Amino acid sequence: MSIKTREEYIESLRKLDLKVYMFGELIENPVDHPIIRPSMNSVAMTYELANQDEYKDLMTAISHLTGEPINRFCHIHQSTEDLVKKVKMQRLMGQKTASCFQRCVGLDAFNAIYSTTYEIDKKYGTDYFERFKEYLKYVQKNDLTVDGAMTDPKGDRGLSPSEQEDPDLYLRVVEVREDGIIVKGAKAHQTGAVNSHEQLIMPTMALKEKDKDYAVSFAVPSDAEGVFMIYGRQSCDTRKLEDGADMDLGNAEFGGHEALVVFDNVFVPNERVFMCKEYDFAGMMVERFAGYHRQSYACKTGVGDVLIGATALAADYNGVPKASHIKDKLIEMIHLNETLWAGALACSYEGIETESGNYLIDLLLANVSKQNVTRFPYEIARLAEDIAGGLMVTMPSEQDFKDPKIGEYVEKYFAGKTGTSTENRLRILRLIENITLGTAAVGYRTESLHGAGSPQAQRIMISRQGKLEDKKEMARIIAKVDYSKDK
Repeated sequence: MSIKTREEYIESLRKLDLKVYMFGELIENPVDHPIIRPSMNSVAMTYELANQDEYKDLMTAISHLTGEPINRFCHIHQSTEDLVKKVKMQRLMGQKTASCFQRCVGLDAFNAIYSTTYEIDKKYGTDYFERFKEYLKYVQKNDLTVDGAMTDPKGDRGLSPSEQEDPDLYLRVVEVREDGIIVKGAKAHQTGAVNSHEQLIMPTMALKEKDKDYAVSFAVPSDAEGVFMIYGRQSCDTRKLEDGADMDLGNAEFGGHEALVVFDNVFVPNERVFMCKEYDFAGMMVERFAGYHRQSYACKTGVGDVLIGATALAADYNGVPKASHIKDKLIEMIHLNETLWAGALACSYEGIETESGNYLIDLLLANVSKQNVTRFPYEIARLAEDIAGGLMVTMPSEQDFKDPKIGEYVEKYFAGKTGTSTENRLRILRLIENITLGTAAVGYRTESLHGAGSPQAQRIMISRQGKLEDKKEMARIIAKVDYSKDK
């Protein structure tokens, strides 16, 4: 079985003995919990589309390890064509769910660890690369959803991992045994962790020798002994607990989530360890994962497509689709969204082959692309809120709309253009609210800012990779500058 169906994925999650806490309680059934289920539906869509003929070219690939068809979210990029298909798949997924579909971090981790382990082995004679290839075969054969986990809690940002008062604020190796390692710590902001079969761990930053215990990469099942999760809050999340909640959710079927994943003295067997104290390669793994994941923000263009469409519909229901300023704002939204798309495509088409044989995106362009993502979705959201109007955040609840006594007043006084449905108008406004301010806002707005590194992280990489000295030399040659004349 190389490509699971939606139903097989859902049933495979039921078989896991996950320890998930929410609102101070252990969740007995994460799969069907009303707050968690929409995020699981988003992941399930990656399986559903992979089984539909019209999407198979984007959603599936041929494994270079087994020669078998696999879900593209389990694939190691073999060409720039693969890199381009990846971002096209991500835009499609954003269009289908209008939310975070959570498998990108695993895909990006696979490719970063694949090439980095190859180069660690080349220097140290270790066997991490072969271990990781065997692990990938297992993932591909079983079509697993894997949480790529990089971000540590970090504590005092002014101190290195080994300088922290609490050494567990960065995940670390606490014991090396003959048969494996013991690790302790946590990974924060983990997208889709509860919906994942496996947790694939990477260091969170470049490290020095004094911090070598924190240079660790490994994989464990999500229900491994000592692993538990604390579910993160999202704006408006408790609306999902209301009986019969539908219209007020904005997007009733799909969503995303983040969690704190705690590793309380977890044993990892040797065959699942892919870095252990090779601190000089931590920076490489981080940089490559960050580059791949910054490319992955092509997903925001798919969600942006939905938001632009919802905003245009809101203008229709408001009766102002032909107003020049409305047209101009919609054009600007499209312009910003397609600029994001151009960056995702550019860094993909300019990808290069690594020593291990997989393909890496152009790191400079990936960082430029993600820097735009830290800004443009905010402006797109602002324009959406502008066109939608204040009713988006002041309308009564759907219970009021459906109430036999006061429902007729909601219907009457919140009607839009003559001949259109009040309910449809309110549904579209709730969708805009969901994406810009509600449960999906963490994935569309805040994640756009902080996901795959904060804006400053991209600016540092742009500075490193911008080849400023080469550009100065180009200018010197053209202007015929003679440095010998400078004092």
